[in-house]
Amino acid sequence: MRFILFIILIFFGFNSQGQKKELRKIDKLIIESFYEEAKDELNISKSLILSADEKYKAQFYFYDAKVSVEIKDFKNAISSLNSLLKINKTAYPTKVEQEYESLSAVISNSIVNAAVKDNQDGNFLDAADKLIMAYEMDKDQYTDYLYFAAGSAVNGKNYDKALEYYIKLKDSGYTGVADEYYVTNNETGLEEKVSKTEFDLLKSSKDYSNPRTGQTESRLPEIVKNIALIYVQQGKNDLAENAIREARRIQPNDVSLLLNEADLYIRISNNSNDEDEALLYRNKFKDLMQKAIELDPNNGILYYNLGVIYAEQGELALAKENYTQAIVLIPDYVDAYLNLVSVILEDEIKIVEEMNSLGNSSKDNMKYDELKIEREDLYKECVPLLENLLKVSPENIDALNTLKNIYGVLGNNDGFMQLKAKIEELQVN
Repeated sequence: MRFILFIILIFFGFNSQGQKKELRKIDKLIIESFYEEAKDELNISKSLILSADEKYKAQFYFYDAKVSVEIKDFKNAISSLNSLLKINKTAYPTKVEQEYESLSAVISNSIVNAAVKDNQDGNFLDAADKLIMAYEMDKDQYTDYLYFAAGSAVNGKNYDKALEYYIKLKDSGYTGVADEYYVTNNETGLEEKVSKTEFDLLKSSKDYSNPRTGQTESRLPEIVKNIALIYVQQGKNDLAENAIREARRIQPNDVSLLLNEADLYIRISNNSNDEDEALLYRNKFKDLMQKAIELDPNNGILYYNLGVIYAEQGELALAKENYTQAIVLIPDYVDAYLNLVSVILEDEIKIVEEMNSLGNSSKDNMKYDELKIEREDLYKECVPLLENLLKVSPENIDALNTLKNIYGVLGNNDGFMQLKAKIEELQVN
């Protein structure tokens, strides 16, 4: 019996020595960056080591996770990390105890870097899968990765997957808002964005001043907008409206959300084959633009958008008013200038039609002269607008042609010839 016990003890002694030897060999291969060879050794010795004490198991899983990261077998890296964390930490060898806490960050960073590379290469769905892998390692800490995974899924045109991720973000209350830190460099006078650690060091420095903190914009409006747009793409307009209205109930005065709802309505209108439905949603868009202007009265783009709708609906005086205000707020707003000129010249059509309908009686000739003056007045109203536009955008062909023709009608021959030469020069080049 003692002989048998002695044999067993010798066996376990040799077994333990074998496990140590294999682990030392694997450690050396990892130090020398022979990761494929290390992986082979891990596979060969797996059954031997995993039948051993907890400390050897801990070393195995630790090495396997490290090697798997290097050879980009991320699923196995996470699996081995999870197996390591199930082992009582009191059994960890010194090396494992010193490094295990940083291992999770190493794995997640490697996965995210690989996802970034996938996105750069256009492999969007592979990127999304990797980002979800990283997110699931710690859903509280890595929620940003779920957000980026949704974006990759959209780029990869897997809208069902993107919708799933966006809804999960919305339901969790995710906003993505993060603190930002700024200091002013006294030598250059420029404000610089710095990290939290740098901020804590520099805010007391003589070389920097005006320390301040800020916050990034909420991602919720974008998330809700994308949910709504995916629903629109799927033909689920009711769900799209509900999604964006729910968000606006949470943040009723958020202009971004309001504009997203307006954008949704204009998209639905543009995609509709039903005239009544298209008009309904265009009117909803108009109402929201008016509400947005109340909340953000100095936003020239809002006035421009409202002007577009008024012009489409034939409310030319209101269109003109809104385009004019857009230019006041954004003096270099090219499209607002062009649309304002177009609205002013709408009246020319009626004037020309009436002129062409007149006869040769003295009464008709008097009326013709009156209409001619009205037409010239329209042109004169457009001249300063087009001249200002050309100061902002001197090579705008539409503006050049329109102003050239107006100069021709008004008898400004010098202006006509100058613009004619300018247009010809641009067309040659």
